[in-house]
Amino acid sequence: MPTALVTGVTGQDGSYLAELLLGKGYQVVGMVRRSSTVTFERIQHIQDDLIIVQGDLHDQSSLVSILEEHKPDEVYNLAAQSFVPTSWSQAVLTGEVTAMGVTRMLEAIRLVDPKIRFYQASSSEMFGKVVEAPQRESTPFYPRSPYGVAKVYGHWITVNYRESYGLFSTSGILFNHESPRRGLEFVTRKISHGVARIKQGLAEELRLGNLDARRDWGFAGDYVEAMWLMLQAETPGDFVVGTGETHSVREFCEIAFGHVGLDYQKYVVQDPRFYRPAEVDLLISDPARARSMLKWQPKVGFRQLVEMMVDADVTRIGDTSRV
Repeated sequence: MPTALVTGVTGQDGSYLAELLLGKGYQVVGMVRRSSTVTFERIQHIQDDLIIVQGDLHDQSSLVSILEEHKPDEVYNLAAQSFVPTSWSQAVLTGEVTAMGVTRMLEAIRLVDPKIRFYQASSSEMFGKVVEAPQRESTPFYPRSPYGVAKVYGHWITVNYRESYGLFSTSGILFNHESPRRGLEFVTRKISHGVARIKQGLAEELRLGNLDARRDWGFAGDYVEAMWLMLQAETPGDFVVGTGETHSVREFCEIAFGHVGLDYQKYVVQDPRFYRPAEVDLLISDPARARSMLKWQPKVGFRQLVEMMVDADVTRIGDTSRV
């Protein structure tokens, strides 16, 4: 039975990845930070099948201890300060966790067992003010947020440890991936949750920022499979993972509201408070390398994703209102 360590196991990606790995017969060790209010909502259905351990990307000694005790074959580093708007107000924290935390984990692997295979969650936000479209592995980075800058560091330190120490360290440059488990602070879930509240008569409007920002949106459950495939490859490398399609926030709203028989134009209000200081206008992937070398491709389309998220929130809010 192979063993995998998943940091950020309580997050959207961590929960889907843990499900996938358990289904493949792994022993899954999930790392969480010590907190009096740790939220296990996303993994409560599989929590009894996981080994939950306390550790922190701020504290390298805790990482070394976990690696020594559980001896994982694979490490998936999904933990980060991952909400882009927060990275402007908490820029130093974002750098400490999202950038330096990667170095601490890589260094722990190098010290404890260099044979461990390592996956780093890189991000399409690294491309930022894009210099070409679509974006591929060779596209230069031009991050437009402290989060994007921190992810660039995490990406390049992963490459550096691969080239300097021969570690099997791989980066997945994942474009936006969503699901019903997405946090409410993210625009996609903000929309699906807002639609459900309006449909149930609990709200009258939904305030959003830039409706014309475009993203390459896919389903998180599809993307964690790409993570696993990267660590099964013969050699480590970097892979862009996305759908190759781009859609605007406005399109997301149109489908989401339309799915419950509403016209988004009657409810959506553009609010300057939700605009980013430096906007990323167009992100679209070229996932040719992942499709060719990993034999990976997404299964859930854009409309199906939006409707899945709306249905889940309608059900969730309906259940809550009946309590």
